[in-house]
Amino acid sequence: MKPRSVTVVVNDASESATLSVVDSLIALAEAITECRRCERLVEWREKIAEEKRAAYAEDEYWGRGVPGFGDPEAKVVIVGLAPAAHGANRTGRVFTGDRSGDFLFASLHRTGFANQPLARHVDDGLALHDAYVTAAVRCAPPANKPTPEERDNCRPYIEKELALLTESKVFVALGQFGYQVASSILGIRPRPKFGHGLVVPIEQQSDAIGRHVVCSFHPSQQNTFTGRLTEPMLDQVFITARELAGMDPI
Repeated sequence: MKPRSVTVVVNDASESATLSVVDSLIALAEAITECRRCERLVEWREKIAEEKRAAYAEDEYWGRGVPGFGDPEAKVVIVGLAPAAHGANRTGRVFTGDRSGDFLFASLHRTGFANQPLARHVDDGLALHDAYVTAAVRCAPPANKPTPEERDNCRPYIEKELALLTESKVFVALGQFGYQVASSILGIRPRPKFGHGLVVPIEQQSDAIGRHVVCSFHPSQQNTFTGRLTEPMLDQVFITARELAGMDPI
């Protein structure tokens, strides 16, 4: 597959964000899109991009690693699992173009983090304020299940991303996989058992700003179609995140 030109998706909603942070996020995004470290994931993402789903037969699939997206001065960082095969692997923007993303961004819109409820493609006008969305693994995995080695290969990217998002105060973990990765990076030991709505303080000696991890069930169709995760449940997670980040109520 002939690669498209790199599209870096960094929302500059906060004009006061330093140019050095934005430049570093752009450089990181370029590294993610060019990464071919995991042979299995590269083969799968490109196979999906070539074969396509019938509904998207006319679309040009991204078929590469997917960088994070949002406000460089975000107070709330959302950590998902990995791109969906016909979602972000098609559109090139995290949680964009699938029903999980529809559920997520609708909630972010209702809770004051997004300017619109839908995420269809990279030029749809979506902008986030005080929020940034990323994933533990950057390429779409077969059966949505990355291996431990693939998770570890991707870890330097999310470590760098979280280090650059210096205004972050709350990390919303979507699902147990994202919770495990975020907890490992943020030094949460021992790690409390995952549960929807769980709030975990980050008690590092160097952490003087009262940061927290907030857990949520992943907005997968398996969870949303069965009612395991409802709109009010996800909204409450982001309302809690706003409160813990010291933001104004909606």
